[in-house]
Amino acid sequence: MAPRVVFLGDDFTGASDTLATFTRAGWSTRLFLDLPERQQVNGLDAVGIASNLRGLSREDVAVEIARLAPGIKVLGADLIHYKVCSTFDSSPQIGSIGEALRGLETVLNPAVTAIIGGQPGLGRYCAFGNLFARASDGKTHRIDRHPVMRAHPVTPMVEADLIRLLDAQGVDALFLLSQPELQTMSPAQLVKRLHGRVLLDVMAQSDLLRIGKALQQVAGIRLLIGASSVAEALTGASTKRPADALEPPATSSGILVFAGSRSSVTAKQVDAAEGFERLCITPQELASPEQIINCTIDRLNQARPVLLHLDPHAEYALDAAALAAQSAHLVARVLEQVPVGWLGLAGGDTSSSICQQLGFRDLRYLDTMDAGVSLCLAAHADPTIDGMRIMLKGGQMGQSDLFSRFASRAGLGR
Repeated sequence: MAPRVVFLGDDFTGASDTLATFTRAGWSTRLFLDLPERQQVNGLDAVGIASNLRGLSREDVAVEIARLAPGIKVLGADLIHYKVCSTFDSSPQIGSIGEALRGLETVLNPAVTAIIGGQPGLGRYCAFGNLFARASDGKTHRIDRHPVMRAHPVTPMVEADLIRLLDAQGVDALFLLSQPELQTMSPAQLVKRLHGRVLLDVMAQSDLLRIGKALQQVAGIRLLIGASSVAEALTGASTKRPADALEPPATSSGILVFAGSRSSVTAKQVDAAEGFERLCITPQELASPEQIINCTIDRLNQARPVLLHLDPHAEYALDAAALAAQSAHLVARVLEQVPVGWLGLAGGDTSSSICQQLGFRDLRYLDTMDAGVSLCLAAHADPTIDGMRIMLKGGQMGQSDLFSRFASRAGLGR
């Protein structure tokens, strides 16, 4: 039987959040780290594929989508979700949502390409096509005036109008269904309007429910672009969690957190982390990591939780992909020599590179550590890594005590 939904995450942290949303709604779900075979998805309601598309150049996005899209089509789902960050941070050069959208359309030939422009549960709103996001100060800002996103180190958001943002990425003929229009339409009228390329405002959970019901009634393949709000729309924002299966014990009591994000939110979490040996990685140490690797291994062998983090104020003289790749190499070197049962990863690009470097087969959702932050169980062919608990968080996600709570959770796991 074909799955009901296939979702492709443009990074690992976002993909794990969508995994969590479907699982909490009672759907049988699995997140794969590459294209699964058709027989691997039998009996699953929602099948996820995690990628590092968000950090790739436009040319590399095109190549990767051309590789993935035919395999996604073979899985047989009529609902295809391209999961992007709720802040839509992307550009024509890096992590181009438009390039991915057009590549998926070419292979899937959808009846509608619907862009869901908000996630109220995370403080993300789309009004008249413009994106707004709540910041850590509790205030909601237009995305191009957001204190963090307007200064994103890789893809600063200088345009709040999603039609203009995506048009610059090659997505033309995109029309808007604003919230006032949505509220006056009957369900049948909304279904009729869902064709071609359409951007839908979202200001409240009720908007998601209305959109989700209409999308279920559209005939043919539906390509859905947006954050985990797409999963909320398709599941009716349900939180019906199935009974947990017995979890295997963690492979080790070792605790390692790697914070590759240099956002102010992650910096506060690093500063507030209690019980960790905090090791800041300088640009020189990242380039020649032997000393920091040995220091990390030494601390872990002493059963001391370690928090490795990049310096948010340092200049590493690397693009996002190279920075993530060197970070992944460093973490892999550590885990080759010392067992770790609990791994926390902060940063979309970083998480994607590290999970790929470590070669996990798939992830299963265990619990929610914070809004948009999931704890997952990793499957691996190597029994020393199989069963590792992984916390995945985007740079902007989580409260300041998140890392401390992760360490407490890991302590309970011992």
